[in-house]
This record gives sequence, C-alpha cells and structure tokens, in this order.
Amino acid sequence: MATATLARQIGSAIIKATNSTSLGGWFSPHMAAASRAIADRIPLVDLVLEVRDARIPLSSAFKQMENYTSSSKRIIVMNKVDLASPSELKEWMKYFEQNNCISYGVNAHNKESIKQFLNFLQARVKELNNVDHSSFTATILLLGIPNVGKSALANSLHRIGRICAAEKGRLKHATVSPQPGETKDISSLKIGSHPNIYVLDTPGVLPPQIHDVEICTKLALTGSIIDCFAGKKELAQCFLAVLNRSDKYKKWANLSNSENDRTLIDHSLEYSHSSEDMKRKRQHRADHTQDFIVQDVRQTLFKMISSFDGAMEDEMLIEEEIKALQRAFQVPLESKKNTQHKVEAKLLNLFRTGRLGHYTLDSIPIKL
Repeated sequence: MATATLARQIGSAIIKATNSTSLGGWFSPHMAAASRAIADRIPLVDLVLEVRDARIPLSSAFKQMENYTSSSKRIIVMNKVDLASPSELKEWMKYFEQNNCISYGVNAHNKESIKQFLNFLQARVKELNNVDHSSFTATILLLGIPNVGKSALANSLHRIGRICAAEKGRLKHATVSPQPGETKDISSLKIGSHPNIYVLDTPGVLPPQIHDVEICTKLALTGSIIDCFAGKKELAQCFLAVLNRSDKYKKWANLSNSENDRTLIDHSLEYSHSSEDMKRKRQHRADHTQDFIVQDVRQTLFKMISSFDGAMEDEMLIEEEIKALQRAFQVPLESKKNTQHKVEAKLLNLFRTGRLGHYTLDSIPIKL
C-alpha cells in the first residue's frame, strides 16, 4: 500500500535525520532546558493543560506527562478541532472519558469556543480550591509538543479573559508562529479575575528520540516536526495517498465550473488592462488560499481520483495529481524541481489549514 510505504519511508528518514550529529536533531539544548523547566513547574501549578492536535490525539501526546499520574490535575485539550473529522473527534472524546482522562475540544481561533473553554476552566479552578471567596490566585500550566497551538490558545484565553473581566491596559501576548519550536521562554498571561487565573505558556518539547515511524510521519504531516527532516515532496505525496483512499474527495463532485469560467475570462481580458492591473492579477492568482484557486484544486483532485483506473493508492495516480495541481495552482513553469516544490508547499498548506477536508490520522486503540 502506497500510504504505508510512504509513511515508513518518511518516518525512517526522520529517525535517521534526528540521529545525525551534523543535522543536530530536534532536541536542542534549548528544548532540553525547557523540558527541565516544565518538569520543575508541574508539581507547583493548580492545573496542567496538555494541548494535543485533534487530528492526532495519541501521536501528539506529551510524553513527559506519563510520569505524572494525577488525573484530576491534568486536562487533555484537543486543539484544532476545526481541522479534525467531527465524527472521529466524538469517538476520541469517549475514549478519553472511558480511560478516566478529562478532555476538552477547542478551536483556539474561534471566540465562542474560547469563551466556553474559559468558563470550563474557571469552574474547574473553583472546584479544586473548594473555597467560597474569590481572592485566591490559580496557575495553569500549558504544555505540549511543538505546533499544537499552545501560544494561540494562551493568547485567545488572555484576550477573552481580559475582556470579560473588563480589565484595561496593553495586552501582553505570547509569540505565535506556524513553524514548530518558535516559543523560546515560559511566559505568564492573566486569563481571569475573581478568582485570578494565570496561564503559563511553555515552549513545545519533543522527546529526544521517537522510534515509531508512523508517529514521526503523522507529526511531520501536521507540522509538529519541521519539513526539512522529511521533505515536502514526500509529505505531499503522503497526504495525497491519504486523500486517495478516503472519501473526502466525493464531497467535491458537485462543484460549479463558474469559478473556472471566470478565471478564464479574467485571463483573456488581461491584455486589455495596464501593466499595473496585470501585475495585481498575477499576484492575486499566486495566492493559493483564494477561494477560486482552492475550488479549482478540489475539482482537479476529484476528477483525477474518480477517473483513475487502478488502485486508489497507486503511485502513478499521485504523480499525475502533482502534475495536474501545477495547473490548478497556476504555478508558472520553471525548472521541474522548483515548480514541483511550489506545488507541494501549497498543497501541504491547504491540507494543514483544513481547506482540503478534515482528517483524523490516529485510530482509537483496540482493546485486547
């Protein structure tokens, strides 16, 4: 199977790269120091929020938490629920409940989701302290592997908490980056008053080594491991293999061709406009997140998969999809390597931002 083969190749490449002294691996001295700082703080805080990626609820687990057994103190926060399969997310929530783990699903970029989560946290804090007055101060430790959205979650809780408390003043915020490993220090942000609640945002930490090739692949696909360890080409191929064996593409069967028609009209009229107009149009088409570009990508993938005569995971299909996506993304022909690299980067971005369907890559463990 192409998916399994690609996953093994990517995972093996990552393990090899992390063991290479020349590449330095991902467990830098900074990450080692952060790991020690987090371990020192866990016994001192009131609650620990272990943030995971809802697309990989097990693969994104924070291994350091395995040494702490206090179930009442830890909450597994499934962030990026907007990118995961809704039906499978419900099953994962049931799984955690059955295993006596407190869990909560949240979208760090959705105001209503954050409001509900903040109310949940305030209720948990009051339960833990079990006092009538509101003069105490609680501290919540936010931890997890890189790029699961810890800083985005901390900022959103801080923003909503300050607004709800009607507190004024300049908002201190944590640094948010799409690249894993960008948070360097532990920062404290206030998220509630009466009682006072502070959240500690920590750097993302991975174990020094991960020996499971499947976990490595899933972490790389979702962006928790930087692409250079696996390669954009291999990751893009792996995503296409996942898409080809799913039924996500069937939802794109009834997409209208009107957007494509409009794009063709724009192209034909391009020569009747000024050079400045032409430049703006080229820039507009270069932005692969535009709705009409995304729609063209979906149409292209639907046509390729539904008309393919052969195994859904065949490498030939993946190769043809990459070629067709060059036209859908309107990437200008350069050298073959540069053109493919741009197509692969745009494809991965659309997958990671949920524009090409909602996926849950982890399967719930089967009880023996």
